[in-house]
Amino acid sequence: MTHTTSAATPTATPTLPRTTVVLLAAAVGSVIANLYYAQPLEHTLARAFEVSDRALGLAMTLILVGYAVGLATLVPLGDLLERRRLMVPMLAVNVAGLVAMATATGYAVFVVAAALVGVTAVAVQVMVPFAAELAPPERRGRVIGTVMSGLLVGVLLSRTVAGLVSGAAGWRAVFWFAAALTALVTVLLWWRLPVVQPRVRMRYPALLGSVLALVREEPVLRRRMLYGGLCFASFNAFWTASAFMLAGAPYRWTTTAIGLFALVGVAGALGARLAGRLVDRGHASRAMPVFLLATALSFGLIALGQHWLAALVVGVVVMDLASQAVHISNQNVVYALRPQARSRINTAYMTSYFVAGSVGSGLSAVVYPVFGWTGVGVLGFALPALAALTWFARDSKGSHTAHQGGQR
Repeated sequence: MTHTTSAATPTATPTLPRTTVVLLAAAVGSVIANLYYAQPLEHTLARAFEVSDRALGLAMTLILVGYAVGLATLVPLGDLLERRRLMVPMLAVNVAGLVAMATATGYAVFVVAAALVGVTAVAVQVMVPFAAELAPPERRGRVIGTVMSGLLVGVLLSRTVAGLVSGAAGWRAVFWFAAALTALVTVLLWWRLPVVQPRVRMRYPALLGSVLALVREEPVLRRRMLYGGLCFASFNAFWTASAFMLAGAPYRWTTTAIGLFALVGVAGALGARLAGRLVDRGHASRAMPVFLLATALSFGLIALGQHWLAALVVGVVVMDLASQAVHISNQNVVYALRPQARSRINTAYMTSYFVAGSVGSGLSAVVYPVFGWTGVGVLGFALPALAALTWFARDSKGSHTAHQGGQR
């Protein structure tokens, strides 16, 4: 792109110790969990602030809206600024937002603090391309897989942790715990992460505009955005409706039991690591249709799960494994497209991923009351099946050059 210039003397990429990889995985898990701690506490929070459940739901929405805003406006700065110095202030503000949530005595303060937490939680989307930058090409897939495993575990455990801490010490303790944990990982990241100078020189408006230019100029990026978005939409369609299904006949599970069921999804962390290893061995493109079809077919078992718990558990494990494998494979491929633009590529990919996930949740909320659990199963199958059909129509015929590591 003509408006992007490299620095005169690019800084050599440091090596990446395994302890730093583990720290990054723990950090992204800890920070992404901050988006979800409040969800199982909605009714409790509504009573505490003396507002309706619907009004409290606005705070939950603003957390996610804030995250989307941060994706579009802050994450691209990872290509322009030194990433460690970008992440640490974002995380410091995130801690301040969590403290404000923990001490809020009024609904308005809590809502504003929640939005602030959402915006600054996108620090995790600066960490992931930073991990890709630090990793040697032969280990990049495994590194990204490990870091994303931490993210997935953070999302899934957040609800369980919120329920346990709130039950033991009250809802404010949940946000104090989150603030303390985020502060700890911020200090550790500042201590452990190397300084890597950016290789891009441009003004901020041009930086944001270049995100759209990347989408326009990179057909591989557009297709990977489609594959990832459709799979994440099906993933969210399941998790949005599952709580309603499990609370009804024949299961009639309690909120605690439904929260613990989310732990089944931890298997997806294994999918992230498996996909990373396959990418490092050069199998990313060949494995993609398998991952897409497995995501689609898992909904056959999930549909049976309304009356057969074993089928539901196996279906969820397969869905999580396969959909996470799609995501990790996509990230490895798109990060290799333009190494100097990894943060902006991540902005494009993750924004589409996030928007598609929101659409999947919305469709599920519409489908379930009308067509029941079978309708959710059909929806969950159709979305990744469409991605698989697109792959067979385009990528299987060699319409683009496969990327592995830094190779085109």
